[in-house]
Amino acid sequence: MVAGDEAVLRRSPDAPDLLRLHEAVATLFATQGDWRRAYQHLRSALDIARDGSLRDALTSSYNRRYLDERLSGPFADRQPGPLGIALVDLDRFKRVNDTYGHLVGDRVLRRVADLLQEKLPPDGFCARYGGEEFVLWLPGVDAGHAVEIVDAARVRVARHPWSELQPGLRVTISAGLAHEGSGAPARQLRSADDLLYAAKRAGRNKVAYQGAQSTRLITHSE
Repeated sequence: MVAGDEAVLRRSPDAPDLLRLHEAVATLFATQGDWRRAYQHLRSALDIARDGSLRDALTSSYNRRYLDERLSGPFADRQPGPLGIALVDLDRFKRVNDTYGHLVGDRVLRRVADLLQEKLPPDGFCARYGGEEFVLWLPGVDAGHAVEIVDAARVRVARHPWSELQPGLRVTISAGLAHEGSGAPARQLRSADDLLYAAKRAGRNKVAYQGAQSTRLITHSE
């Protein structure tokens, strides 16, 4: 791989640039005679152009398509340095919809997404995983800092004045956080999913964390 190729790959692809990034990398691989990888990136560029936006229509966070590109697409094995991945779920969100209606539920999802996107590290992002679940992608931070970021997001949600939206409304989140110095992001997400359930079982409104070299489970709550 030439130096220019590596520099392009190390960029964190923002949604408006992702199509052009695939095209640029395809060109670089083609100049090296690596036609298989060039084709792979051109195919990804065509898929993005056909599918359109990489933003979630409701929350304006990144969508599942963008997340899948980062987890298992052509860039997935090129994540430099440490990475934290957190899977976040709104606690008892069905109760919010049943009590206050889906319009209020949609407003809650939009506001939670805004709160989750605050104070992320450079090149970090929030993506809607599906329903009331979100993923926080935290590159370039050590394990302790990753825990602080996710737990600070949990506190922001818990302390938000939800009653201003609807009297009596209260919203909390639970999260599972997996951190590795390097490795496969898709595997980290599976670990984060298991940890999320541990946080739920521990009483909700918590962050469960497990490092790559440790089986110790830590829960945080107010």
